Amino acid sequence: MSVASSAHHHTVLATDGTPGDRHVGTEQDMTETELPTNWGRWGDDDQLGTLHLIDAAARKRAAAEVRDAHHVSLARRVHPVPLTTGLGPVGSPAVMPAGVLQIVNFNGVKPLAMTDTLVVNTHNAAVTHVDAVAHMPVDGHIYPGVPVHAAVTPTGVTHGSADPFGAGVVTRGVLLDLAPGGGRLPADRRVAGADLDAALERADTVLSSGDAVAVRGGWDTNRPLSQPVPGLDLSAVQWLNEHGVSVYLGDIGDARPAQFPMPMHQVALARLGLPLVDAAELDELAEVCGRLGRSSFMLVLAPPRITGTTGLIVNPIAIF
Repeated sequence: MSVASSAHHHTVLATDGTPGDRHVGTEQDMTETELPTNWGRWGDDDQLGTLHLIDAAARKRAAAEVRDAHHVSLARRVHPVPLTTGLGPVGSPAVMPAGVLQIVNFNGVKPLAMTDTLVVNTHNAAVTHVDAVAHMPVDGHIYPGVPVHAAVTPTGVTHGSADPFGAGVVTRGVLLDLAPGGGRLPADRRVAGADLDAALERADTVLSSGDAVAVRGGWDTNRPLSQPVPGLDLSAVQWLNEHGVSVYLGDIGDARPAQFPMPMHQVALARLGLPLVDAAELDELAEVCGRLGRSSFMLVLAPPRITGTTGLIVNPIAIF
């Protein structure tokens, strides 16, 4: 899956890496041989991706959403596992380390203070996290066409890291509930652009360029990788692109079993530079939206300012 740099964000690329004709597609004509890209749209050294779409107007729209004095966390609650038991020893059914491992540090018989050390497996489905564009390479390159060896080193990420998120992300968010009423999508469901259109119509609001979307499928994807889960298809990614979505938050993302290219991680993240907040918890958000009779809110992302990472744990906050 080779991808070449594009001079315009509407250029599409075939999966063999050759530039296609200029094309602005819809979910009807989007195919697996045409992939949208933002490579080159904001320069060859860009690290912000679709965060560029969050301008002053987007932040003002966000501020206008704050009027009901409510806020909701969109993060999973994580229960750390003791480091000595959470590494999946030989014979364990675990397929990967726990999301967060903990060591409680005791400082003497009568400690002056209690401290602990946390080891975070950032991209674990047990942990709500935001993916940096360096997280997913495409044919040896990361967004927007930088070779992996020039971007990711043994001592940290030098291009496409999660550093920009540390400055904070504030924009308007819109809930797109694909399983309203507390429902859950079927495990084999592939969400198309038409499904997002229907959810936006139910939300009874408009989506403007620079807004974020929170897509609820009613799923907890922290389950064995062998178990199927629903996810978005390529036409849904094209929908996100055409609507100028700046940040995607979801309790679903890429489906399992995986389809390639993976729509969310290998196209939305790697080609469009669209930040993904994986493993979000959206049930309470849906409940509050229903109670307040609205589907839009101010979204605040404020992860820790830890530099040079492929992603960061995050606690997204929706403010009404």
